[in-house]
Amino acid sequence: MTFDLTYTELLAGVGVLVSLLWVWRAGARRARAAANAARSGARLFSLGGRVLFTAGLIVGVQWLVISHPSAGKWLVLAVLGLPALFASYVLTRALTVTVDRRRGERR
Repeated sequence: MTFDLTYTELLAGVGVLVSLLWVWRAGARRARAAANAARSGARLFSLGGRVLFTAGLIVGVQWLVISHPSAGKWLVLAVLGLPALFASYVLTRALTVTVDRRRGERR
């Protein structure tokens, strides 16, 4: 069985194959971008939930210690001061701009 194809038909066939490959890759790229967007949105809600839970836990312990009549001043200072130290450390790290001298990048 032999096929008699002209150069035009062969070129059209290759063009169709390249077009199909291009459409398939574009669809895969679009699907990957949509999955990344969905994943980052889920991460944001997950992070928000953990932050709210931890903040509620800290406030609960602080309220328990402060409302207890026999709580000493050192205990109250520790309960209020430790979370403030952690928060100030995190905020200072988040708001400080550093420059990587080797690459010249700002982080």
